[in-house]
Amino acid sequence: MSDLHWESDRRLTAIGRTTLSVAARQAVIDDEVNASTSVLDYGSGRGDDVAALCEMQVNAQGWDPYYAPDASPAPADVVLLTYVINVIENAEERREALRRAWGFAERLLVVTSRLTWDRSRVRGQQFEDGVLTSRRTFQHLFSPADLRSYVEETTGVRCVAAAPGVVYAFKRDDARLRYIARKITPDASWLASEDTGSAIAAVVDYTERRGRLPRLEEMPEDMAKLLSHLQPAELQRIVRRSAAAEKIEAGARASTLSTLLVLGVELFNGRGPYGSLPMSLQVDIRAFFSSYKEACQRADRLLLKLRDDAYVRGAMQASKIGKLTPTALYVHRRWIHQIPTVLRLYEHCASIATGRPPTWSLIKLCHQGRGVSWLDYPEFDTDPHPRLRSSYTVDLTTLKTSFTSYDESSNRPLLHRKHEFLSPDDPDAPKYRRLTEREVRAGLYANPHLIGTEQGWEAELIRCGRVLRGHRLIKRT
Repeated sequence: MSDLHWESDRRLTAIGRTTLSVAARQAVIDDEVNASTSVLDYGSGRGDDVAALCEMQVNAQGWDPYYAPDASPAPADVVLLTYVINVIENAEERREALRRAWGFAERLLVVTSRLTWDRSRVRGQQFEDGVLTSRRTFQHLFSPADLRSYVEETTGVRCVAAAPGVVYAFKRDDARLRYIARKITPDASWLASEDTGSAIAAVVDYTERRGRLPRLEEMPEDMAKLLSHLQPAELQRIVRRSAAAEKIEAGARASTLSTLLVLGVELFNGRGPYGSLPMSLQVDIRAFFSSYKEACQRADRLLLKLRDDAYVRGAMQASKIGKLTPTALYVHRRWIHQIPTVLRLYEHCASIATGRPPTWSLIKLCHQGRGVSWLDYPEFDTDPHPRLRSSYTVDLTTLKTSFTSYDESSNRPLLHRKHEFLSPDDPDAPKYRRLTEREVRAGLYANPHLIGTEQGWEAELIRCGRVLRGHRLIKRT
């Protein structure tokens, strides 16, 4: 520990932004912040998030000890604590700032911090439990798992990682579970309705997708008003007449699996009583299981199977989607919902524990050990051999994470055989497969140890006298 003492100038850490901060943007994407939400930015810095949210018609206010000391912070639905706790050098003051922010939150506290992998970009010397920067400011860097644990210990509630370095602390368990359920079934939205006919069509669509009729309390308020003149039995007859039986059956199977996924993730995170579940999940359990106990037992068995190497490997071998290597299964994000349920649970547990990155293209699920990686290939659809921009990995046994960026690399890793990462039903798969076949015939895969990077691949293209034009392989002139 250093003997150095100083008064840090925390105002210097407040940067100007032209876009929403990571935390505010994530909360908007997750629909936790919208036009009907009140927001308090606690430690708002220069106030850019507040200004941007107000432009989006969000009722937002900010308080900052330097830039807005005269503002009177008031309780709000959502409180943002954005890059605040990481700049406080006193450990007890750091925790107290988190407690105060939690006290203002009526529904959700969003906590963001810089992460340990930023250390190379923070110039300075070790001081106390952080870094004294060259500007005489302070940075305490968290790992994603440590940040979540720290917020849980301070607030006393179970939290979820919304993204690496972004933690959600909900005041109520049912709100936290609604968030998890939306992440697992992102298509559970309602069709727009303007009259009775369109409202009935929306109920039919919901029934086919969910496998059951909705309760009145589950419907959007406007839709419930449009259908208020119909008796429940009459509405049920109309929907049963209009909905396709095979779609209802498929919806019921999907809802059963989604319920097991939510309960499995909830056990991984610490499961609460039946009454803590959101109403829609309670209705699903009554519709598709004999009891809450039976649903929990089935979810428990599913979670236990994650520990069974042979079972996980068998599920990967049985999956018709993705590329299976000797160590892992790779799947493109648009087909992640079609892989076996135990593998979906595998990915969701990792995302709740340490956060799923905001941008990624492929998921890598290891069957030797328990590790999940999200790989970002931003040009996957347009580049015949997309370059890797970043990799974010979590070890599920230790919750240790690592992040690697290739933005400044002159020899980035790249992909081959793109069709293998997709479902055979993907509309782009035939085009990608044809390109692979032409590359094989041209001899480009004769030296597989050379082609994994940009420079090696370009050398092989030259050796074989070929050049790529989009997804076409032509002779080099």
